[in-house]
Amino acid sequence: MKRNCSFHDRPNRSRNRVVACGFLVLFGAIFIRLVFLHVLEAKSLADWADRQHHRSIELVPTRGMIVDRGGSPLALTVEKPALYARPSVIEKPQAVARRLAPLIHLPADHLVALLQQKRKWIKVKEELSETEARAVRALGIEGLHVRLDPDRVYPKGPFLSHLLGFVGAETRGREGLEFQYDALLRGSPLRLQLDRDGHGAVISLTRSNGRYSRQGYRLTLTIDEVIQYIVEQELQAAVQRTRARRGIALVMEPFTGAMLAWAVQPTFDPNNVSGLRPAEWRNRAITDPYEPGSTFKTIIVAAALEEKLLTPETVIYCGEGRMKIAGTVVRDPARLGWVTMTEAFARSSNVAMIKTAHALGAQRVWSYVRKFGFGEKTQIDLPGESRGILKQPAHWSQRTLASIAIGQEIGVTPLQMIRAIAAIANGGWVVTPFVVSQMTDMLGQPQSGRPTWEKRMAISHTTSQIVTRMLESVVREGTGRRAWLEAYPVAGKTGTAQKYDRTTGRYSWTNLIASFIGFVPAHDPRLVILVMLDEPQGETAGGVVAAPVFRRIAERALQHLHVAPAPPKIVRVRIEAKAPTALNVSMQ
Repeated sequence: MKRNCSFHDRPNRSRNRVVACGFLVLFGAIFIRLVFLHVLEAKSLADWADRQHHRSIELVPTRGMIVDRGGSPLALTVEKPALYARPSVIEKPQAVARRLAPLIHLPADHLVALLQQKRKWIKVKEELSETEARAVRALGIEGLHVRLDPDRVYPKGPFLSHLLGFVGAETRGREGLEFQYDALLRGSPLRLQLDRDGHGAVISLTRSNGRYSRQGYRLTLTIDEVIQYIVEQELQAAVQRTRARRGIALVMEPFTGAMLAWAVQPTFDPNNVSGLRPAEWRNRAITDPYEPGSTFKTIIVAAALEEKLLTPETVIYCGEGRMKIAGTVVRDPARLGWVTMTEAFARSSNVAMIKTAHALGAQRVWSYVRKFGFGEKTQIDLPGESRGILKQPAHWSQRTLASIAIGQEIGVTPLQMIRAIAAIANGGWVVTPFVVSQMTDMLGQPQSGRPTWEKRMAISHTTSQIVTRMLESVVREGTGRRAWLEAYPVAGKTGTAQKYDRTTGRYSWTNLIASFIGFVPAHDPRLVILVMLDEPQGETAGGVVAAPVFRRIAERALQHLHVAPAPPKIVRVRIEAKAPTALNVSMQ
């Protein structure tokens, strides 16, 4: 019996061993899995669990507005509907595309390609009309979502576009003020952490970055909307009338440096910059130096007066209206002979200015040019400013001193030029121009404003008054007569600058820059105005094409500011038996 039992028990023992082995394998697998989960995959599983229970959300603040000095909006952010899709949950992309195409006016093939992409989210259309948004919502298709996206809008279109600039992807500033103040306009996002329980319900909400969000600051500009409109209207008309390549007009408060108007033609619409070249949105009033021509003679006269080398009554011999400098003949517009410095300046004599510059000498000329702010940035709160072109006297040629005297061989920006003339208007002080007057938060509380810059004196108050009277003579009886205003005394200077032709290596007699720069009222200045026309056709003289634009801008702007007309002057003339002095210059 024992032998039979032993025989029958063998299969049972075999089965027991198989079962035991199976359990060993099972427990071994469980052990290995536990080791895998708790050791090798511990971090990734913990991260997965954390994502299930914790989620971070970023709340992006609204980009701040830009307004003019009166609060009129120039740039603001609005919400516009956009169409998004989740391709992973759209079951029949071709059928959805056929239904969607006529509603949002896009080709069905294009939509199919989008909806079949292996991405979590797809932006199907950047901007939907309200009709399109309602139609998409009415479809009720799972995986299609209409969201409100922020959109930067410039309600006045091309108005002030070169100053404002524009934004690019993710509403980040790309040009102009939008770029310069991008961080302040964008504000600071708020990051929140949501904690959920096992059922997915939110149990707590905390700031993950430990900071409150900050909405974008609101920028208030120094720009006066009415004066800006006047300037843009007059400049555009002048560019069209003269068929000039481009034009620039600036208006500044002489005592503060606040910019009241800033126009560049041709302009562009910042609401639609696709297809535009950088040259079309470049702010040429600060980026492109030019040779100013005769307007620069103001700096030479101011320097000579400050150094007491001459007075307005000093007589100077201009000869037959021509002189030879380092093999180059320089001509005057007319043969003046013996004239006073006031008359030579009013008639824009090249010969007189060259002799005056030689009396000063290279080092003093360079020093005063620097004092007036040329060869350096003005530090205006705008991007891309050029410092201009001004060589050290050690690198000047035999002709350079004469060239600078008549506004050649020096590159200045329109902004540098208007700042220099503002120093004549305000009593001799070089100010720092600016366009943002205030930054306020969402509660309207003012924040730290623009940096304060020290003013520096270029010339004395007495000298500035003398130069002002000489600038008045330019308008009263010289080349700037077309800038004359009956109700307000005008001080200003004309300029007709030859452009250097790189192909010929000479100055062109046909490609010219016509300009006029001045201030009004002359003895209680409220406005400094620059008008520049690049390559006008037909009439090209600054006194003919630019001075009338100055006059119209000045008259309309002063009326807008309610500046009272100047009372008529009673002129008393005292005659003295005194021989005038003469400027003696040795030309080598």
